Formats: sequence, C-alpha cells, structure tokens
Amino acid sequence: MLEKDTKKLQENYYQIMDSFDNKRPGRILILGIGNYLMGDEGVGVHAIHTLSKMKLPDYVDIIDGATGSFELIPILAAYDKVIMIDATMDNNPPGTIKVLFPRFAADFPVALSSHDIGLKDLFDALEFKEEMPRLILITVTIKDMLAMSIELSEDVKKALPSIGKKAIELAEKIHEGKILN
Repeated sequence: MLEKDTKKLQENYYQIMDSFDNKRPGRILILGIGNYLMGDEGVGVHAIHTLSKMKLPDYVDIIDGATGSFELIPILAAYDKVIMIDATMDNNPPGTIKVLFPRFAADFPVALSSHDIGLKDLFDALEFKEEMPRLILITVTIKDMLAMSIELSEDVKKALPSIGKKAIELAEKIHEGKILN
C-alpha cells in the first residue's frame, strides 16, 4: 500500500495536470524525476516527498514527475523557471550533489539516468515548441539502479535533507533575481 503522502502527491499531480492551460508567472517549479520502484534511481521522487514535509516559500510548487514522460510538457511549459532533481551515474561517490545550468537539451549530462523517455527528448520537444523554461538541474550520484526496490541506499538517503535544502536555496536565489535572470 502506498504511503499517505505518496498518494497525496499523486492526487496533486493529476489535479494539476488538468489545470495547466495557463502560465504560472512568478512561480518556481521544483520537479523530481525518477522511478520510485528502482531504488536510488528514484531519488528525485524521494526528494519531492522530503520537500513535501518541509516549509516551502509561497512561490514554490513541487511535483513528483515520476519517470519524466511527455505528459510533463504542459507542466514545464507553464513555468518560466524550473528546478529539476534527478539521479545520475557519473562515477562520483553515491550521494554526491551537483548543480547544473543547462540552457538547451544538448546541455544535459550524458550519464543522466534513463526513464520512459529521455529527458533530452522531453526538452527537445519543449525547445521545438519554443516553451523551454529556464532550468537548474540538481543531480544526485547513484551507483546502481535496483529493480523493484523503493528503498534508497544509505548514501543517497543521507543526501535527501541536503537535496531539499539546496532546492529551496536555489528557489530563493531565483526569486531574489540572483540567478536565472
């Protein structure tokens, strides 16, 4: 059975999906990407669950983007500025957090974890539609993708509070006009 907060995030996702006809000026989206059923590969989704329990600024929206399908296009297109959290396999120690500022689909790291569709494909579509938001990518290094496990490794689990704090810190800097102007 799914945790109560997981069900609430899913309900919010589907309610929000129905309402994304308009832009969301002045709002910042923090989007977690990952497969919740594949251990550390789901760190972006776990980070959103962590953020859902924290005090967030009024101008921040959070969404569990699951495996990053094309259904995210209207959501991403509604925001001018997005902070995305995802796993990567980049040979750094597990739990390493990096912040990247990709401007185009081609700027995404090659080792970004795989999902239903590639995130590069998702952002190629947004570029094609001329709806590409300004983006910050928080990557979290993982060692392995574990099939059929909702548990995170100890190193990645320990990184969750830092990931949440980093996402909020970046949102505050965006809001203050210090980055992504």
